[in-house]
Amino acid sequence: MTVVQLSVNGKDVSLDEDRPVTLLEALRSRLDITSPKDGCSPQGVCGCCTVLIDGRPVMSCRKELSEVEGKSVTTLEGLDEKRRETVARAFAAAGGLQCGYCIPGIAMRTVDFLTRTKNGSSPDRATIKKALSPHICRCTGYEKIIDAIALCAKHWDSDELPPLPAEGGVGSRTVRYQGLEATLGLKPYVDDIKLPDMAYGATLLSQHPRAKVLKIDTRAAEAMPGVVCVTTADDIPGDRIVGLIEKDWPVYVKVGEETRCVGDQLASVAAETREIARAACEAIVVEYEVLEPVTSPVDALRPDAHQIHEKGNHLRRCEVRRGDINAALDGAHLVIEESFETQRIDQAFLEPQACVVDPTGDVFKVYTQGQGVHDDQLQLAAVLGVPTDNVYVQLMSNGGGFGGKEDLSVQAQAAVLAKKAGRPVKLTVSRDQCAVLHPKRHPIWMDYKIGFTQDGMITGVYARMIGDTGAYASVGDKVLERAAGHSCGPYNVPAVDVVADTVYTNNLPCGAMRGFGANQASFGVEGIMDRAAEKLGLDSYQIRERNLLKEGDKFSTGQLIDSGVGIKETLEAVKDVYYAAKNDPTKHVGIGCGIKNTGIGNGMNDEGRVSIDVKPDGRLRIATGFTEMGQGLFTILCQVVHEETGLPIASMDVECVSEKSTLCGMTTASRATMLDGEAGRRAAVKLKAALDAAGGDVRKLEGQTFHGEFICDFTVKPGPKTAHMDNPITHVTFSYATQVVVLDDKGALEKVVAAHDVGRVMNRTTCEGQIEGSVHMGLGYALTEDLPMEGGFPLSTNYDDLRILRAKHTPDIEVRLIEVKDPHTEYGAKGVGEIGLVPTAGAVAGALHEFDGIWRVKLPMRGSAAARAILPKKLREDDHP
Repeated sequence: MTVVQLSVNGKDVSLDEDRPVTLLEALRSRLDITSPKDGCSPQGVCGCCTVLIDGRPVMSCRKELSEVEGKSVTTLEGLDEKRRETVARAFAAAGGLQCGYCIPGIAMRTVDFLTRTKNGSSPDRATIKKALSPHICRCTGYEKIIDAIALCAKHWDSDELPPLPAEGGVGSRTVRYQGLEATLGLKPYVDDIKLPDMAYGATLLSQHPRAKVLKIDTRAAEAMPGVVCVTTADDIPGDRIVGLIEKDWPVYVKVGEETRCVGDQLASVAAETREIARAACEAIVVEYEVLEPVTSPVDALRPDAHQIHEKGNHLRRCEVRRGDINAALDGAHLVIEESFETQRIDQAFLEPQACVVDPTGDVFKVYTQGQGVHDDQLQLAAVLGVPTDNVYVQLMSNGGGFGGKEDLSVQAQAAVLAKKAGRPVKLTVSRDQCAVLHPKRHPIWMDYKIGFTQDGMITGVYARMIGDTGAYASVGDKVLERAAGHSCGPYNVPAVDVVADTVYTNNLPCGAMRGFGANQASFGVEGIMDRAAEKLGLDSYQIRERNLLKEGDKFSTGQLIDSGVGIKETLEAVKDVYYAAKNDPTKHVGIGCGIKNTGIGNGMNDEGRVSIDVKPDGRLRIATGFTEMGQGLFTILCQVVHEETGLPIASMDVECVSEKSTLCGMTTASRATMLDGEAGRRAAVKLKAALDAAGGDVRKLEGQTFHGEFICDFTVKPGPKTAHMDNPITHVTFSYATQVVVLDDKGALEKVVAAHDVGRVMNRTTCEGQIEGSVHMGLGYALTEDLPMEGGFPLSTNYDDLRILRAKHTPDIEVRLIEVKDPHTEYGAKGVGEIGLVPTAGAVAGALHEFDGIWRVKLPMRGSAAARAILPKKLREDDHP
């Protein structure tokens, strides 16, 4: 054993080292310094763990503790108060954070960058972008991070601190709830929790996508010093099979069963340290009979294919049919026929899966990062074999989700470990495990045939889609259902014939991801709109303008569009940009229009519930069941209560908990702001009435609770039964967008202008940030991001190999907000989180065609000039342009 001596935040520290340990691990587990976050260790590519070593920024997961012998390490905790407050206020004021997980590392980079910037200088945006190169932010699109650093620079050598916007009600720029704390790393995520007598968990994954498990030998692991317990399928007291819709996903695969993907879990270990737990997992011996996996959805549908599940490989079919498609196509002046293919994508949230379960009280207390505390509660109670009320789930900070944290990941394993150990257990996975545990975005193959009149009006849409949902259902059939329902885009189509099939394979599961099938369909329909425009002598703006949905028209599913339609306004909002680029010989421009449902709909209820408790000294506890994962829900709830009551936002605390008063479904379908905004308003109106009766003294209401709910239970599932209905309402409402992508004379990304009908701007800063972030994600989807698999294995689990755009790759993004009020709620808000990347890929493809004349049919478009300007040389060549 050696002793490493160093200085940490100005204090001399001596740490024993009996094995190689990273600086990040030493800071977090031994010194309880948690502002550096573990996003990808030991890969060292995301920047979340950045600290200063002898005054220079270093990713602490890359440094062994022994390498910093005698050096000085500074974290956010060690900065002087003026620097801390300057950075925190700048990021909060500019909206430079969403989920916040990456921000402490970026804040440390900011400190170094501005310290080295000459006094009095104001770095330009290009310089700031370059400085951010070591960092990845999955949420913001970097625009507001750059704004934050620029604001910080203005006050770096000033006695004045960056000003914070005044708190306000609906429509204001009120700063993000706990934004100051999150910037400084003080807002706790699950992996930051440390409970008394807590053990640490690790889990063992299958080594093969398809193999029969012959034996699981845990004896060596159980004999290791420091191991508390080992759990397998035999230790589950209740249900072993879970799932949000289909119960088809085993908590553990048991001996005698086949694995279905490399993300299957076989056993877990609880130990006194995480390192012992992970080493014990490696000591577990598993004997397999390796079998040939089914990796193609087309092959999976063959009669002689291996059946991955007893019910077969065909999970579900969705049909959307209305009108006479044969007559519509036969009578068309022009029919465009094309096949499209989209890729598998990782949500790539920066916070790996983690869960803490405390079994020592009257109930199992679960600290989660998931997107649905109530669904977690139901499933965990079933796994543990206890009544639902015996499980209480509380959301900690969520470090990004994008749909990837809807399904259970390690919550059930942590719960089973905690039950067996009889003490709290924290289970956090590595980045390599994170890459295979959660469902991804579906790759979808689409065959389109669309008819047009001579003047460019659509006569009918015919499409066939097949999606690879991987080993387990997750919400895969709902994704394909959404793709079919959005197959016509935001256009008026008289005849529709669309069939979408969801198929099991032995690939990684696919489920919810931002856009949820709508962006896959959009890539197809927008591509055909551009092809038709060229054939008919129109430009891409004109053909879209002629076909846009208006009030009284029918959506793809037959639903009549109501008074809240704002697609025309979004198109008109970018007309100047489109034609300015169109008429500039040095520019190349593409345009895309999009529509996205707000609320799940399709026959499922959309419910929002909010309770407001008055606490001692007049503080308010606002409780919701929806997850705050960067979209700004907690901030908006505070604004709503302030709007209706006038009470100060500083007196409000917000929690996401599995209480009956907050009962709702998953935080999905861009619905939380609409549903809980209205539910919160109704609760606040009741509070206001009581407040007035109490003479305005909120302290007189101590102990009282005010409840509000908003329930939409009127939608129907698309299918044969809806084909002949006059108005099959498949969704509560929709949001709309038009985006323009401009390339320079070399075909590289230059600018994106995104006009979005959001119904009502609830918080201007967070609304802009959501759209900027989703456009950034859409650009990666269009050009660079991919998660290729071969033989059921991902080709890489390295975070950097996902090819997420960094700040220096991201063009300027301009957001233009349109407010066409939705009629269903008092405020009229619509979903924002997903629509931002629905039209992006189509607009990029259109701009690329303007540049080089090539029609593109496959994502990502890595061989294009725009992608070549981003990717390293070794990845610039691909099998498609």
